[in-house]
Amino acid sequence: MNHELTEMFGIEYPIFAFSHCRDVVAAVTNAGGMGVLGALAFSPEQLELELKWIDEHVNGRPYGVDVVMPVKTVDRDAGLDDVSDIGSKLREMIPQTHWDYVDKVLADHGVDVSRDVEMEAGAGMGAGVLGWTEASGAPQIEIALSHDIALLASALGPPPKSAIDQAHEQGVKVAALIGRVEQAQRDVQQGVDIIIAQGYEAGGHTGEVATMVLLPDVVDAIAPIPVLGAGGIGSGRQMAAAMALGAAGVWTGSIWLTVAENESSGVVTDKLLKATSSDTVRSRAFTGKPARQLRTAWTEAWEAPESPGTLPMPLQFILNAYANRKMGANPPKELVGMPVGQIVSRMNQVRSSRQVVFDMMQEYADVVETLG
Repeated sequence: MNHELTEMFGIEYPIFAFSHCRDVVAAVTNAGGMGVLGALAFSPEQLELELKWIDEHVNGRPYGVDVVMPVKTVDRDAGLDDVSDIGSKLREMIPQTHWDYVDKVLADHGVDVSRDVEMEAGAGMGAGVLGWTEASGAPQIEIALSHDIALLASALGPPPKSAIDQAHEQGVKVAALIGRVEQAQRDVQQGVDIIIAQGYEAGGHTGEVATMVLLPDVVDAIAPIPVLGAGGIGSGRQMAAAMALGAAGVWTGSIWLTVAENESSGVVTDKLLKATSSDTVRSRAFTGKPARQLRTAWTEAWEAPESPGTLPMPLQFILNAYANRKMGANPPKELVGMPVGQIVSRMNQVRSSRQVVFDMMQEYADVVETLG
């Protein structure tokens, strides 16, 4: 095993676990890997509480925070910089045809669209803005770096150069997720310490190149910068394959959606446990950028001939947030979905996070021994 990252962070296993659930983050960290909290869905106030809780439950062990600040979003193009009312300003950019189409999709599945709902102010989950804008993402970085984190990771582009410099001043390593070789080279030039090469199979935002091809290309292009393999990795065999391709460790995400500590609803968990790899689709229906997710009536509606077409980030997710508020606590099952990778075909039982870590490492060791 390549010990570069285990020695860099003082962890036992080079397994990095991305999750929006603090319990999963703490459990993986305490099991010897590194939990990484996805900050996207939290308001600054809630993120502070989540990180404080993790601090109190990992006994000084290293963990990370993942933020998302895309290089290009409509708020930047429009020059919006006031986070207090950015949600209302962004909603004004959405054509009425799109609001009407969402209501039609919901009505077609039995949702009472006559019920009035109000979107929240600000940039939280209820506003549908999240950390996808410069105005809402910057406070998340500030809060993350105010805690004793070991890693600041960023998807859809590297963090701002000022954040990279601040992280380095505090002894925090910086990682960036990429889907193409040229993105990896760009991010290394910006000062990123670790590249996460995420293949087509991955859940959430992902590119068009499969992990088996992307990973060795990136490793060769940016050596000696360490690379984490991501996309379709959730077992020891897959981890061994990534390490054989030159990865210094693995970045995992989807596999943690069905662990005992995860907070997903029963309907979502049930769908994930039953899904096959062909039950996912790479679609713009969720955020406006290509993201792999469960195939649902919602994703199919945005591919239908009558669809007005998806909107740029973050406008498309605002429509998702609006739909969720319209549906309420009991949404139609056929509309329920979430980002998940093709590894979902192997997520067919509920295990503890600790057990997932140990199972991965045991299988990894067995594979390496067999190959030897």
